[in-house]
Amino acid sequence: MVKEIKRLLCMAFLFMFVMPLINSGPAYAEEWAKKIKIGVIGPMKFVTGRQQWWGAQMAADEINGAGGVVVGSEKYGIEIVKADSNEILSISDAVMAMEKLITVDKVNFVAGGFLTETVMAMMDVAADHKTIYIGGGGAPALCGRLAKNYDRYKYYFRAEHPNSYFMGICDLVLVEKAATKVREELGIDKPKVALLLVKTKVSDAIARVFKTNLPKLGMEVAGDWRVLPTAADYSAELNSIRNAGAQIIATFLSGPTGIIFSKQWGELRIPAVPVGYNNRVYEKDYWKNTAGMCNYETAYSMFSRVPITKKTIPFWDGFTKRTGQYPSFAAGTYAILYIFKEAIERAGSLDAEAMIPALEKTSYIGPSGKYAFFPKGHKWPHDLIWAPDYFKMVGIQWQNGELVTVWPDGKMYLTDKRWIGVKYKGTKDFKLPPWMVDYWKKKKD
Repeated sequence: MVKEIKRLLCMAFLFMFVMPLINSGPAYAEEWAKKIKIGVIGPMKFVTGRQQWWGAQMAADEINGAGGVVVGSEKYGIEIVKADSNEILSISDAVMAMEKLITVDKVNFVAGGFLTETVMAMMDVAADHKTIYIGGGGAPALCGRLAKNYDRYKYYFRAEHPNSYFMGICDLVLVEKAATKVREELGIDKPKVALLLVKTKVSDAIARVFKTNLPKLGMEVAGDWRVLPTAADYSAELNSIRNAGAQIIATFLSGPTGIIFSKQWGELRIPAVPVGYNNRVYEKDYWKNTAGMCNYETAYSMFSRVPITKKTIPFWDGFTKRTGQYPSFAAGTYAILYIFKEAIERAGSLDAEAMIPALEKTSYIGPSGKYAFFPKGHKWPHDLIWAPDYFKMVGIQWQNGELVTVWPDGKMYLTDKRWIGVKYKGTKDFKLPPWMVDYWKKKKD
């Protein structure tokens, strides 16, 4: 009897302490005998680059701690290599950073990138060296290059976020949502929408989506304002938007100074609600940094603390605990590393030519839904699919110090009828700023 008890205790010890060590690995790449080197490139002096690094770092630690990557019969750890693209200020710096990652740091793969013009240049470097690059950049033209010359550009995949056409559609749904509220609360049948967009190729595609579709949705374009990514003052544009009589501001502000926009919009009490993209909105301390002036600002996001998938809330909480910040679009590098892992294991190889067909079969369930790519022969090969059953985005709004989810809300939208019935637990009602409501009601009287 005593021997049996000892045997059971030994077995319990084995399963509690030894087996986890067999199935897991060291969390840090330097502890692995064999490594996969992944370059993470982005504007590291800005919040976008920091988010890209944090997302990749979190995924690398999780993957390594769970046993690494199985290549054939061997286990590898992931080592990430940081590269500052400085792309907000210089395309040539980004090109040199990409060249160094591939030729000096000898990375196997690259993740990251932010601005379309820069990513396009870095695509060429990756193509020259036949190195797989999964990145960002918004314009559909990036993956359009594959449609025209697949053999040269097949090394590029977009998975950090969807292309700007889909972002424009998501933005348009949120604008339609805001317009419904304007009609209901203010009695304005044909809301006016001001376009406030950063000067990039991405914005051209987004503007086309709006100018084509707003009239069909019973709205009017009040004007098209373009600003530099480094803009230090938005007061002229905001006052002009006020004078144009807009009730909604469709934003696409990808530079580091979006915080200035929010502060000035709130301080000037512009009677139009901002809806769209501002890459500073996602910061945990944004409310404090704008002194609450961001109240009711609305944006679309890849992440929110609602159950998009079973992985969403654990990712959100883990990222926030680790970094002290909420995850933004740029933290999509987290999913990119898992996409690399699954493709490497399918291919059983680190060779680029073997990896490409494995990546083309991607079906990864991540924090924002199912990641999958359009196939060769599509007008956007290797681009991320955005749809209710695939990758998803959500609408978020600052409400009295809290960043809440306001879309999808299960309702019908003419822009994209596929989202009817889609709603996540914890979604709140969208609100118009009270001063905006007062302004337009007094104006009507």
